Amino acid sequence: MDSGVLIINKEKGMTSRDVVNSVCKKLGTNKVGHTGTLDPLATGVLVVCVNDATKIIELITSDDKSYIAEVEVGICTDTLDVTGEVLETVNDFEVNNDNLRLVLASFVGKYVQEVPLYSAVRVNGKRLYEYARLKEEVILPKREVEIRNISLIEEYNFNSKTFKFLVSVSKGTYIRSLIRDIGEAMGIPMAMKNLQRIEQGNFKIEDSICLDEVSLDKLISIPDSLDTEKEIVTGEIKFKIQNGCPLEKKINGNFITFLDEEEKILAIYQKCSNGKIKSYRGFRR
Repeated sequence: MDSGVLIINKEKGMTSRDVVNSVCKKLGTNKVGHTGTLDPLATGVLVVCVNDATKIIELITSDDKSYIAEVEVGICTDTLDVTGEVLETVNDFEVNNDNLRLVLASFVGKYVQEVPLYSAVRVNGKRLYEYARLKEEVILPKREVEIRNISLIEEYNFNSKTFKFLVSVSKGTYIRSLIRDIGEAMGIPMAMKNLQRIEQGNFKIEDSICLDEVSLDKLISIPDSLDTEKEIVTGEIKFKIQNGCPLEKKINGNFITFLDEEEKILAIYQKCSNGKIKSYRGFRR
């Protein structure tokens, strides 16, 4: 049973679940999962784990993500993007690009962001988009997020009423909400027009493939997908690892990946507080 990771360049109009279903069909397996939802409007890096690689989803769901966002200025929608119902349209405004750069720069760092109503976040056991569809009132949760870097890459265009920015953010950041907040800071409603995720952790858009290219030989091995210390083991240590025994060993990070003589994965171990390491995920060989 082949296992590994695919870096998919998701197309516009597809849900992340659509991508997973397509991979399942192409590879003939039901054990497929992704590591970070992209809205149907969004394109770009969607990391998909196949078979045993689904065991490492939590490890490769990176805190660092980078996007290119296109913003339409002068409109506000219920979904915070151009696919939603328009709630407000403003035509009498001016955008100064120097001021826009200053406003973007002011968001660098940590800030408390309100989660969009049209999102999969649960409140009292129900997803927010369900409240929206039922037109039920709900208090939107707020989260602390971090904007690592942000820069204007395409200045405001008077004719199209759009601009583009590049941004690197922490896990859990909604770019739609960031765009809303940028608009509020400038006193002009704004909505997301397009979004491309270009990077998630070590996975980059230039290394991605389209769905038509999906095949077993495109799988990235589990060890190569992990940014952990790696060690080849044999003999008694290998036997202990295969049986999930805790070990006394100092490691540099929080995790270490153990491989057999053929460099096939045996297990991932996690650092403990008592100076030992314990099995985090085991892989049958």
